[in-house]
Amino acid sequence: MPPEKRIPKAPVTRKPGVKKTVTRKPAANKKKKSVLSIQLKLFLVGVLLVLLSPLYYGYVLRSFVGTWRWIKDWGQDPNYRTYESFNIKIPKKYTIHGIDVSYYQGKINWQKVKEMKEDDVNISFAFIKATEGLLLVDPYFQRNWREAPKAGIICGAYHFLRPKKDGKTQAKFFLQVVNIEKGDLPPVVDIETLDGVSPLKMRAELSDFLNYVELKTKVRPIIYTGLKFYKDYLTDFFDDYPLWIAHYYQPKLRLDNSRWKFWQHSDKAKINGIGHVVDFNAFNGDSTALSKILVH
Repeated sequence: MPPEKRIPKAPVTRKPGVKKTVTRKPAANKKKKSVLSIQLKLFLVGVLLVLLSPLYYGYVLRSFVGTWRWIKDWGQDPNYRTYESFNIKIPKKYTIHGIDVSYYQGKINWQKVKEMKEDDVNISFAFIKATEGLLLVDPYFQRNWREAPKAGIICGAYHFLRPKKDGKTQAKFFLQVVNIEKGDLPPVVDIETLDGVSPLKMRAELSDFLNYVELKTKVRPIIYTGLKFYKDYLTDFFDDYPLWIAHYYQPKLRLDNSRWKFWQHSDKAKINGIGHVVDFNAFNGDSTALSKILVH
């Protein structure tokens, strides 16, 4: 028999399978991660060192103090601002500034006082305590009276009056200690207490002191007192005498501008060359007006 004829089978057509694309995540760059980790650690260490640094805290403190002073001064009189160097507020209206000193300030480096300046404020004059009552001489008077003019500071001497004691005798005592010369500020009598006597008695002794000093020096003395004491006991008396008034921490002296020459507006100034806080004063006028009241 002839071999069976095989009919070939039709080829099976297969649909090509759709391969699923697998997206592989790139392997982590361990080296890069390691570098970032080191940089982060270094940054944190740097921040920690800054926070622990005294300089940082000094900067923060200065910033805080400056901000606080700005807040404190905000909304107040722009002509009454804080001067950092002197550590007080100073009225800007006045151009001539000075201090007054006694034994309380100790030994003073007057050259440093003269050299101190912030913006337009510097020390031009000083009132120096000389005597008190009938017997007390300020232990630093002679040194201050000698050294302050050497530094170029205009000086005036003052006596602290004790109303219980004879005014004329106190004046004699004052002039025995103080040698008033050309170019000095007028002599000053400091009256700020009744010492247990009546206002009438106080004014009588004050008058005797003023009359004797003016008679001997040919210079009209200045009366120093506090604003309250002046209003309580001296208003309408001694109107021919120049006034030096104490009235603290205010942008303006509450007294007729024509009545006073000097204003002691703070008792807390810090001055280079002086180890304790100091009274700070303004003169009511310009340099020409100041020269006119000096001893000629």
